[in-house]
Amino acid sequence: MSNNPIRIGFIGLNPDSHWAAMAHLPALQSLGNTFEVVGVANSTAESAQRSAAALNIPHAFATPQELVVSDEIDLVVVTVKVPYHYELVSAALEAGKHVHCEWPLGNGVEEARKLTELAAAKGVVATVGTQMRTAPEIKYLQKLVAEGYVGKVMSCSLIGSGGNWGAETSAELAYLFDKSKGATLLTIPFGHTLAGIQDVLGSLTDVTGRLITIRDTVLVTDTNETIARTADDQIMVHGQFASGAAFSAHYRGGMCRGTNFLLEINGTEGDIKVEGNIGHGQFAEMTIMGATGSEEQMQTLTVPAEYFADLPEHVIPRNVAGIYKLVAADILTGTRQAPSFADALHLHELLDIIAK
Repeated sequence: MSNNPIRIGFIGLNPDSHWAAMAHLPALQSLGNTFEVVGVANSTAESAQRSAAALNIPHAFATPQELVVSDEIDLVVVTVKVPYHYELVSAALEAGKHVHCEWPLGNGVEEARKLTELAAAKGVVATVGTQMRTAPEIKYLQKLVAEGYVGKVMSCSLIGSGGNWGAETSAELAYLFDKSKGATLLTIPFGHTLAGIQDVLGSLTDVTGRLITIRDTVLVTDTNETIARTADDQIMVHGQFASGAAFSAHYRGGMCRGTNFLLEINGTEGDIKVEGNIGHGQFAEMTIMGATGSEEQMQTLTVPAEYFADLPEHVIPRNVAGIYKLVAADILTGTRQAPSFADALHLHELLDIIAK
C-alpha cells in the first residue's frame, strides 16, 4: 500500500455554494492525508484559475481534457451537471484514470451502460456517489434487520418530498425541471434513497411505477419568469424485494407541511420507523424508532457513537466522507467496496423500468 496521498483532480469545483465545495471538500479534509486535491478544471480556464486561487489548489487546467491526461492526477472526480457526465467520465476512463462521479452516473440507462462497460474494459476503480449507502443510520438499520429486530421483513413503505420540483425554483436550478437533462425527482432524491434502502432490505427484483406531472409550469423567482416544465412532480412505485417483502413509495415535488421523509419497515417480530427532514435520503437528518417482540410502544433507537467515529459532524460531508473511505480502500488495496458503476447501472435500470 502506498503512503502517498491519492491525488484528485476535480471537474466542476467552485469555492462558493456549489455541491463540490459544500460536500466533497470538507469530506476529504476529514480524512487526513488519504487524499490531496491537486487540480481543477471548470467550464472555462478563468473559472478554474479562480477556484485554484481561492482553494489553494496547485494546478488549474485550461480544459477537462488537460486534467484527465495529466500525470499529476490519480483520481478524477466529476461533479458537474448530469448532461455532461458521459463526455467527461468517458474522457477520464480513456485516459486510464480512476473516476468518482456524482449520481446519476449518466443521463439515462444507455449512457450508464456504456460507461460501465468502458470502466470494466479499462480495469480502473470507477465509483458513483450514492452516499446514502454509507450513512451511519443506514449501516445501523442494516445491522438491526440482519440481526432479526423485525423478524422476517414483510413490507417497506416510503414517503418523501424532493425539496425541488415544486412551484418555484431559481435560475441556477431551473434545469431540474427539464426531464431531458436527467436530473429529476425520480433520478436524484428517489434514486439516492432507493440505493440506501436496497442496502438494508436487499435488491428490488420486481418493480413498476407511475409518474405524474401536476404543475406544468414553474416560477423562476430571481427572474420572475414562468417557464414550462416536463419533469414529473409525483412518483408512485410498488414492487417486491428478492426476499419477497412488499415495497411501496410515493415521492412528491417541493416540500409539505406534513411528512417530508418517512420509511417504515414492518416484520413478523417488530417494526421500525425512520423519519427525516427531507426526501433526499443522502443528506436527510434521520431519527430511528422501533418496537420488537412484546414491546407495544416504539422507542428511539439511537445509532451507536462508533458509527460516527472519525466522520464529519454535518450530515452532508459525513456521508460523502463515508464513500471516499471506500474509494480509498478500493484504490489502495484492490477491494471493491465503494458503490461501483455496475451498481449505478442496476439503479438506472430500476428507474428506467419505473419511468416506462
